Amino acid sequence: MTAGSGPLAGLLVIDLSTTLPGAQATQFLADAGADVVLVEPPGGSPLRADPGWPGLLRGKRSITLDLGADADRPVLDGLLRQADVLVTTMRPAAAERHGFTAQRLAEAYPRLVTAKITGWGSRGPWANHKGYEGLVMAKTGVMHSKRQLSPGPDPAYVSTPYASFAAAQTAVQGILAALFERDTSGLGQVVESDLASSVGALDPYNWFYEMILRRYPDAFTPQIVAFDGQGRPQTRLMYALLIAVTKDGTWLQFAHTAPRLMRAWLEELGLAEDLKDPKWAEFPDLPTPELRYEWWTRMLDEVGSRTLAEWEATFDRNSNVFGEQFRTPDEALDHPQVRYEGRAMTVDDPDLGPVRQPSTLVHAGGHPLTGIRRAPRPDEHGEELRRLAGEAPASPAGDTPASDHRGLPLAGVTVLELGGMFAAPYGATLLTDMGARVIKVEPLEGDTIRTVVAFPEAGGAKVLQGKESIALDLRTPEGLAVVRDLARRCDMVLQCFRAGVAERIGVDEASLKAVNPDLVYLHAPGYGIDGPYGHKPAYAPSIGAASGIALTDAAAAGTSPGSREELLRGARERWAGGAVPAVQADGIAALGVGSALLLGLYAKRRGVAMTAMTTTMLGSCTQALISRNTSYAGRPALPTVDDAFHGTGPLYRLYRAIDGWVFLAAPSPRDWLALTTALSGHQGLGDERFATAQGRESHADALTELLAGIFATRIKDEWETDLTARDVGCVAVSQENAEWRMQSDEFYGAGYAVAAVSPIFDEHRRLAPLSRFSRSAVKADAGCIIGQHTDALLHELGLGPERIADLREKDIVR
Repeated sequence: MTAGSGPLAGLLVIDLSTTLPGAQATQFLADAGADVVLVEPPGGSPLRADPGWPGLLRGKRSITLDLGADADRPVLDGLLRQADVLVTTMRPAAAERHGFTAQRLAEAYPRLVTAKITGWGSRGPWANHKGYEGLVMAKTGVMHSKRQLSPGPDPAYVSTPYASFAAAQTAVQGILAALFERDTSGLGQVVESDLASSVGALDPYNWFYEMILRRYPDAFTPQIVAFDGQGRPQTRLMYALLIAVTKDGTWLQFAHTAPRLMRAWLEELGLAEDLKDPKWAEFPDLPTPELRYEWWTRMLDEVGSRTLAEWEATFDRNSNVFGEQFRTPDEALDHPQVRYEGRAMTVDDPDLGPVRQPSTLVHAGGHPLTGIRRAPRPDEHGEELRRLAGEAPASPAGDTPASDHRGLPLAGVTVLELGGMFAAPYGATLLTDMGARVIKVEPLEGDTIRTVVAFPEAGGAKVLQGKESIALDLRTPEGLAVVRDLARRCDMVLQCFRAGVAERIGVDEASLKAVNPDLVYLHAPGYGIDGPYGHKPAYAPSIGAASGIALTDAAAAGTSPGSREELLRGARERWAGGAVPAVQADGIAALGVGSALLLGLYAKRRGVAMTAMTTTMLGSCTQALISRNTSYAGRPALPTVDDAFHGTGPLYRLYRAIDGWVFLAAPSPRDWLALTTALSGHQGLGDERFATAQGRESHADALTELLAGIFATRIKDEWETDLTARDVGCVAVSQENAEWRMQSDEFYGAGYAVAAVSPIFDEHRRLAPLSRFSRSAVKADAGCIIGQHTDALLHELGLGPERIADLREKDIVR
């Protein structure tokens, strides 16, 4: 597809957003062909201060409007009367002042779908707090979860914009679901997403691990952190997901979590025979820190005995052994698979010259969805857009009739899920909350994710929410026939096998479209459906290394360690950068899958059929870092965390309070004014050195020292209460892991978690649905057991009791 086409061609989107999540949401829509109009305030959008603005604003048209000016509001009104979608990132109070309430929008623009992206949602105790990413990451517990980035036991600042990307994709999903529903009801509505809820989607299984630790405290000994105070590993995953450096200084992330892969890995290292020694009888659950450390360092030494070239030859020779190089975000766009798929593009800009950036998140037909167009200059399209606004039809007369369409927006949609683990399947899980029926095909022994946590079924409890499970043997003709019969009755198929597997099994796109030509079929592998890495295993840590996420969070260079101490520290930092469950590549990929599924569904509704529609873990992660991997001559310096992992400057960082930590977010001149007013009783902030933004940057160390002294005088909750009341961004930093923090009474009471009933865990709390609609409903179901719906689904296909019993007797279904 070329520029000006795409599955969303003809949709008009008005973009009032001024922050990263709004920009990424509308960038996805523009990449899919929508006509996105960026409404910029006089002086230009604040997004233009982001070094990645040429990527974030690409493909959009720009008009400058002052929303508070009487002369400009009619222009906006004229655009909205013709628009399909409006996107805002205003806090709820600001949106209400501008008249962007659900009732007012429904009356003035009945068919308009409005996406509101906020930090904390529109209801609850924190609704009108500042919504900076750092505040969300601090209060939800993510900075605590990532504490091993820091050289001490303190919370750690997180550099990857996880919450912003998650909220952007949640908004995209809400928009597409509302547009899909509009085709039935004829009406638009408001859909909300927020950073706090959305970041909770990124964890694959730790939510239930944390729940079980509290519910069944004697079930097993918890593993608090990956490394103890002496830098020794405490988790069995440290061997399967080894981080090591080659003889010539290249850091590699290995990934061998499946038992057969671990066996192959140990054989390759020459260590398999050693396991016959009784000393190592309990491997990988070695009982003492000394034994764990000894085995770990032996593995490090074996990796360090070969050069990168020798390891690459090993990977080519042995398909069961693989390690990814750690890359920076810029280097990730040179990854062999990224180059092969055309997922890095260069766009000529008249002022900046060549601008390199990721292609579209979704590819179709082996190519990006559209040709990437450069970012506009402020008000570049102002004249033509003002003419367009003047051509708008009159506002609807009279009151808009109340709608009876208050059901689930995806009711009647059925998805067939083929594949396992989290990175793709959770994308389908998100659709169940909006009413889609998802049928999960599992192997007879169940999806591997069910057993990744020591407590039975806890690993899969989140990803299986809302789904129906059928367990069967796909390798048999009878099992394959069942899957094809299911496909005949479905709207969409999601498969996430490695390259070539679906074809070998017989569930590839061509085979299933032969029985149902109307299927929307999404490929969602780790690397790709072909190409140099298409056949390689993909796990969150390896994709985190390949995409630049791990080095972004670790703030680490790819340099060779000069000592054993540097080797161990480098391994710890890279582990914390890419392997902490709370926020990692699996969750990023899953959110991209959810958006891609809904894009395919809505495109099909519009008469646009896409073949080889593909989203990959690696491609989604490079998209999440578009503000960091968009490069051009003269690109401003990217924000960099300090050595202590406290933040990126005196006004966006962690400060110690009497009883813990607070996070301060006051980076703008308006924020500075609010902060100095709130702290007017303290000496020093009126110093002329701090009077300007440039002065504050030049004297950052002095300002940091001054603020550190101030914040050390009170407890953290007092600082949050007093400063947020004065509209200063400041929160108490959680000292609990994010996955437990978000199901705590405080977050449950605020609506970020809801109750569900599981056949395994009875009543429990789960993450609330990420999208909230002003008119449509959502639901929040629990997970299922292996094969729970096998008989019911076979009966639905027309199989009688005798035939079902025969299939069970032959061990084809369970």
